Amino acid sequence: MSYQPVPTVRRRRLGSALRRLRTEAGMTLDAAADALNAEQNGSAHARHWTAPKLSRIENANATLRTTEVGTLLRAYAIDDADIRAALELLAGQAAKDAAQRGWWRTYRGVVAPAYADYISLESDAESVRDYAPLVLPGLLQTPDYARATIAAQAVPRSAAEVDALAEVRLARQAVLTRPTAPLRLWAVLHEATLRRRFTGRPALMAAQLGRLLEMAHWPTVTLQVMPLDAAPNPGDAGAFTLVGFRGPLPDVVTQENLCGPTYVEGADDVHLFADAFGRIVDSALSAEATVALIAGLAGDGAVPSGRHRTPGSRLAQNWTSEQA
Repeated sequence: MSYQPVPTVRRRRLGSALRRLRTEAGMTLDAAADALNAEQNGSAHARHWTAPKLSRIENANATLRTTEVGTLLRAYAIDDADIRAALELLAGQAAKDAAQRGWWRTYRGVVAPAYADYISLESDAESVRDYAPLVLPGLLQTPDYARATIAAQAVPRSAAEVDALAEVRLARQAVLTRPTAPLRLWAVLHEATLRRRFTGRPALMAAQLGRLLEMAHWPTVTLQVMPLDAAPNPGDAGAFTLVGFRGPLPDVVTQENLCGPTYVEGADDVHLFADAFGRIVDSALSAEATVALIAGLAGDGAVPSGRHRTPGSRLAQNWTSEQA
């Protein structure tokens, strides 16, 4: 099975943002190249800009130096300090990708490039919205749940590889508690994922339910459950993850398949998934009813029958205001 690690998602996001800014400035590639060369005023150490070079950067087929971000923005008549900071950060991170840095590189023998790409996205992100109809999101999993689900994947793994990938999955969870700008996770879990039983291992799911109850009270985590008797909704199309970023950087959608993650990056397509997530939220139990349901399952007692809901728009507003 082959993967194509380059161009990385970071470079594609950077290129997409630069293309949008150039277009909004009303400039063609040729006009932008002329403006960039004029902006540099013949500096001996500056890059000579051409339309093909600029196109390669926008299409993630060439790198952009962090020091060149300001040159581009000046040529596009953009003086927003926040935009510059965000793009310089992303350019620097894309350069690190090329240098093969990042804690997950320690596991490069088992972490496929496509998966490493996703981990880099997640580490940059401000928020993640996840709809999980079959398997709990990795950011919520216990060690035993992670090992069991990794071992069941289509790609055969040795016991050592399963353990290593479980370590990676658990290490990813640090983004939820990092001291600066922790990631905010909003996950809608189908009730079927909570009622799943691992034959011969009753303690596994009991521990996982306990972990969900604990994390439901974290300030960075919002959990909802899609009940078994929910009406048809966009979640019926399958799982997806919407990764959100601050500032001018575009959001990205990921979807898992047997070969690994695939990415949806077009603005219109990402908006479609964001709208779908809002409608999924409308169909799910409220956060309070979710905690009550999980507690009932964890105690193997009566599961509450009430379907208390919070309208998706109101819950979304509350969640967004907490991020600000």
